[in-house]
Formats: sequence, structure tokens, C-alpha cells
Amino acid sequence: MSDYETILYSAAGPVATITLNRPERLNTIVPPMPDEVEQAVAAATRDPAVKVIVLRGAGRAFCAGYDFGDGFHHWDEGITTDGAWDPGKDFVSATAPQLAPTQKLMSLWRCPKPVIAQVHGWCVGGGSDFALCADLVIASEDAVIGTPYSRIWGCYLSGMWIYRLGLAKAKEHALTGRPLTGRQAAEIELINEAVPFASLEHTVAERAAELARIPASQLAAMKLIVNHAYEQMGIASTQTLGPILDGLMRNTPDALDFIATAENEGVRAVVERRDGPSGDYSQAPPELRPDSSNLIEP
Repeated sequence: MSDYETILYSAAGPVATITLNRPERLNTIVPPMPDEVEQAVAAATRDPAVKVIVLRGAGRAFCAGYDFGDGFHHWDEGITTDGAWDPGKDFVSATAPQLAPTQKLMSLWRCPKPVIAQVHGWCVGGGSDFALCADLVIASEDAVIGTPYSRIWGCYLSGMWIYRLGLAKAKEHALTGRPLTGRQAAEIELINEAVPFASLEHTVAERAAELARIPASQLAAMKLIVNHAYEQMGIASTQTLGPILDGLMRNTPDALDFIATAENEGVRAVVERRDGPSGDYSQAPPELRPDSSNLIEP
């Protein structure tokens, strides 16, 4: 078990496991999580015994996106100068491979070893962008997957919602931010499979064992050719434009009011305002929210 601040990393036989480990904050993304994920993926890539990587979240969620609970100030070093938003800094921090969180999380995509995302609970915002960078995504049926930032304060980051869906559904979710349960996400082929939570870990372990029986070079070749085909469709360009637009959308008058409300009144208040009219995400009835008793142990 390696020592990290925001994740756990372990390797057992042919399977390495990366666990997002901020359960008290629903594994929301803060520095240095993107750097630590990139480091863990590099460790698994270099380990000749590892053939498959499993990505999961501790506690009751996979990942609830980027943490904006304190006004997003934990990212200030890369996006502000003298306390004010610096668009020049922001676009560099958002696009340079050495700096950009999206590019660091995309290390899952670039790794020659297959990655399985094990999704439960909330998988929203930047958390969904992150999960969809994996090769296979297996979710609990009651998971909630969506991009509430489609409504305010953001833009697609990895672009994987676009590349995994057809035009009709990509436009629908881009424009509405409407969430999907794990079962619905599997039905429209955003993800690979949805299973009852009680079967989730076992199902992921079975898929990992199946992949581990295949020669590593064969897995790498097949992953590379599929990735290369999609890269020819413009993933790199999308991942340049998306984070730049995300920076702009975080600094419109509406967005500044949104984050000021989050900072002054709390995330609950601003999320209520954003999602209340649609009656979804945390504002949905209990049957349309993840079962909070479904926990993943670190």
C-alpha cells in the first residue's frame, strides 16, 4: 500500500486498485488528486506483474466532481493573480499536460493496461468525465451519473460523454445536464454494464480476472488501436477546447454569483437553486438518488 493524500493504491497479483479516498467529501477532486492518480497509473504501468487496473471510490460515492465548497480557492495558484481570475493562467493550467487536471486523469486512457471503473453512488460533474476515461465502466444500478455543470459553471472536460454517445443523446445531456441511473447509462451504452450494488465488486473482480488471463501485449495492442481510432475523431482538440470553455463558464456573471452563493451560503444552497427546478440529483425523490447505505470500504 503506497502513501498518498487523496487516494489509496495497492497491487495484488495481476490487479492494481486505485481508490479515491476522500469519503467524507464524496471523493470530490482537489489538489493533489489528479497528480496522485497519474502517479498511481504510472506505478501500475511500470509494474510487470500488473495487467489490469481497477478504479473505485471509498464510502458512498465514486466521485461527486470538483470540490467547490470553499469557493474553489484550492485551485487559485493555477488560475488567479493577485486574487483575481487570470484567464491566461487558467487556459495554460487547463491545457498543459504537465499541469492540467483533465490530462492527468486521462492517464487512465493513455495507460497500455486496461482500466475498469467501478462506479457506485454519485458519479457526477468532473467525476463522470473522469470515470468515462476508463476502458470499461461497470456501475451499480442505483448510481447517478450526470453533468450538472451543463446548467451553470462548467463545460465538458474529457469529452467522453460526446464520444461514448450518439449525437442525439450527446446533445440531450450536454444541453440539459439530465442525470442517468447506472441502469439507464448501461441501456444507452454510455457505460458497459450495471449490476445490483451487492454484485458490483464481484462483477468487477470477474471482469478483471478475465482480462488478466489475456497476454499483456495483446491487451495493449487492442486498447491502442481502439484509442487511436477515437483520437483520430478529435479527442485531443475537444480536450483543449472543453477546459478552456470551462474556465470561461466559471467566470460569467451567473457563474460568479453561483460560486459566491456556494462560498457564503454553502454548497447545499446553491445546488438546491441549480437542480431544484428539474427535481434531480440531490433534489430528486429518494428513489432516484443513490442508496446512501451502499458503502465501499477503502
